[in-house]
Amino acid sequence: MPSTLIRLMIEQQDYPVVDTTTLDDFLQAQPHSVLFFTGDPKKYPESDDVAVILPELAAHFAGRFRVAVVAREAEEALQQRFPFSSWPALVFLRGEHYLGAITRVQNWSDYLGEIERLLGAEALHLRGVGIPVIATGVVQG
Repeated sequence: MPSTLIRLMIEQQDYPVVDTTTLDDFLQAQPHSVLFFTGDPKKYPESDDVAVILPELAAHFAGRFRVAVVAREAEEALQQRFPFSSWPALVFLRGEHYLGAITRVQNWSDYLGEIERLLGAEALHLRGVGIPVIATGVVQG
């Protein structure tokens, strides 16, 4: 369950909440998007700080990306698709292509510089994510 601040951000900004079944449609409809992985707000209280900062960042970048919040029950599965190392996380995408992530709370100037860099970055190839490797022609004995 999201914290009060996160819930207010979703309502006031009219951000969609996406999960494993709705994410691809959301991504296909946007040139650039940012997925907000909040984590458990009791365990990661910085999520509330990001919930206050994120709408300001979206306003600063004036329509250059669309924000969605990842449903708590989908976060673990989607973290496997778009890996990052700490919470909360803002995951940047161009269409369905992963550009990178900003984790934890940052200084305003760091956010601005990193978001600008990510919006212009080449998509990252995520080797082996979700693809099982099976050896063929191997005799087991």
